[in-house]
Amino acid sequence: LARRGRAPASAALSARPAGPGDPGPPRGSGRSPQAGMAAEDEAELSLLECRVCFEPYGPDGQRRPLNLPCGHVLCRGCVGALAGAERQRLECPFCRRLCGPAETSECRPLLQLLELLGPAGGGLASALGRSGGGAAAAAPAGLGLRLCLGGWGSLVNPTGVAACPGSGRLAVAHDGKKRIHVFGPSGFCLRRFGERGDANNDIKYALDVTVTSDGHVVVTDGGDCSVKAFDSEGRGVLAVREGFCLPWGLDAAAKSEVILTDSEAGALYRLAADFQRGELKKCQMIRSRLVSPRAVAVCQSSGAVVVVEHLKARGPSKGSTRVTILSAEMDLIGQMDSFGLNLVFPSRIYATAVAFDREGRVIVTDVYSQAVICLGKPEEFPSFNPLISHGLSYPVGLTYTANNSLVVLDSGDHSVKVYSST
Repeated sequence: LARRGRAPASAALSARPAGPGDPGPPRGSGRSPQAGMAAEDEAELSLLECRVCFEPYGPDGQRRPLNLPCGHVLCRGCVGALAGAERQRLECPFCRRLCGPAETSECRPLLQLLELLGPAGGGLASALGRSGGGAAAAAPAGLGLRLCLGGWGSLVNPTGVAACPGSGRLAVAHDGKKRIHVFGPSGFCLRRFGERGDANNDIKYALDVTVTSDGHVVVTDGGDCSVKAFDSEGRGVLAVREGFCLPWGLDAAAKSEVILTDSEAGALYRLAADFQRGELKKCQMIRSRLVSPRAVAVCQSSGAVVVVEHLKARGPSKGSTRVTILSAEMDLIGQMDSFGLNLVFPSRIYATAVAFDREGRVIVTDVYSQAVICLGKPEEFPSFNPLISHGLSYPVGLTYTANNSLVVLDSGDHSVKVYSST
């Protein structure tokens, strides 16, 4: 199956090999309104077409979108073509993982988006409850794409991103041979470490990453259910393997502390360590009875914690997510699941990542609409303010840099996208 070529998204992208699903040119300054509208149309269309045959997805027949076990999406026709006449095994064209056609499942987010964007839907802007009025309508905060880095061949199925508070460097966890890539503020890859293997400091499968105030990189490893810390040179300094069922999301807090979720135990932990000496001081459960908690973020000003829980499916539903906000003392401040958010907002939200901005507002990524949405401060939760609605494929990570740039990890095209005020 031949692929059609695409133009690079920006000058930053032109310096790296283009990967599967590279987005079209970003909207930015120096272009006419007509060109910006054309770019928006192209971005919207690229989200709704198979990345192998480039035919648009449809609700029925050969164009119906299917999930592969690895997370990538193909149309039913391409799944059949890749499986061959015997229809026993197929290889994902993006990550090369093998699976059987029977292991595929319907991609409900895309099917729901297709329904919203039908003849009565009016497009992605209508699905998000906005009028299509150019960049100002799509990004009320005045955010523009400043830098796009990574891409297929550099990053493989990335799962987490974090910013170093002091240096502005970005640490990305992914499924490559070396699990952690560190990028400088200009987008140049400075260091790769975290070998894939079974040694003490190797990383089997990185689920999330954070960076402490003194520059230590901390990773949750789903392969051996551990939390591992590395210094700025990539040397392993600490590995905590006892007491966790499945550590998943994590975020750095003050005083060499890390807040992390245990998805299988349904718990929230506070881990304190002397990372310079590689000594664990305390690992304490601070909240229990959560439902499959994954992404977590800590507000640096108030100490509030926000957690994304993945609720179990009921009936034919594929499940939903719940955004839970806790005070620094672990008291419940606010909570709402996908169904409740859908009653308030024009789009059902399935959150995959969460962060606090500089003003203490809760920001989430939504894979249903391929968007980044501000849900407001804890005391006003939930409000609804879309920040980014175009150019994302499958956002799974979110963080803010020290200069308040918004960083989105897009697993759909294996890239990191940095947005700043225009």
